[in-house]
Amino acid sequence: MGSLHRIAVLCGLTVLLATSAARADDWKVAKNEDGIKVSLSEVAGSDYKAYQGVTLMKTTVAKLRALQEDVAGACTWIHECKAQKLLKHEGDQSWTYTQFNTPWPVTARDSVLHVTTIEGADGSLTRKLEGVPKYIPEEKGFVRVTKVDGFWKFVPKGDQVEVTYQVHTEPGGSVPSMIANKFVVDAPFNTLKALKERAEK
Repeated sequence: MGSLHRIAVLCGLTVLLATSAARADDWKVAKNEDGIKVSLSEVAGSDYKAYQGVTLMKTTVAKLRALQEDVAGACTWIHECKAQKLLKHEGDQSWTYTQFNTPWPVTARDSVLHVTTIEGADGSLTRKLEGVPKYIPEEKGFVRVTKVDGFWKFVPKGDQVEVTYQVHTEPGGSVPSMIANKFVVDAPFNTLKALKERAEK
C-alpha cells in the first residue's frame, strides 16, 4: 500500500502544480486585430496586469534581432518611447536606458533594463527583460519604473516568425487605473504593429 500511497500523493501534487501554473498564466484576450492578439493576466500582489502580445511576421529571426539590437533606432517602434540608448554590452547581455512619454497628469517614466539573449537549438531567440532601476542614478523630471519582468521570443514557423512580447511592469509612483489599463493593451499592440511594419519591409 505504501507505493500506491506515494503514487496517489505524486498525482495529487502534479494536479496541484498544474492548476497553480494555469492560474499564473490565466490570460484573457483583450484585443485581437490586424493579426495581433493581446492578452492580459492578473499578477498576485500587483495592481497592474501583465500583458502578452502574439503575432506572426513574414521576416527572419536575424532581421528581428538586428531591429532590436539597434537600441536607439528601436525607439521609433516601441510604444510611447521618447529616447533610448545602450548603456553597456557584454557578450549575450546588454543594459539599456529608456525614457517614455506619458499622458497628462502622469509624470514621465524612465526604465533601465538588463537584457539577456538566449539562442535556442530550434533557431528561436529569447530576449529576457529584467528591470534594474538602481543601475544608474535617477534622472530629474522622470519617475523610475521600479520593476520590469518579461521577454521577447522569436520562433521560426516556415517563412514566418511567431513573435511573443510579454511583460509585467510596476510603473512606480501613482498611475490612475484607467491609464494603466489602457497602457497594458496599447503597449504590446502598438509595439508589435510598428515592429511588424519594419520587419516585413
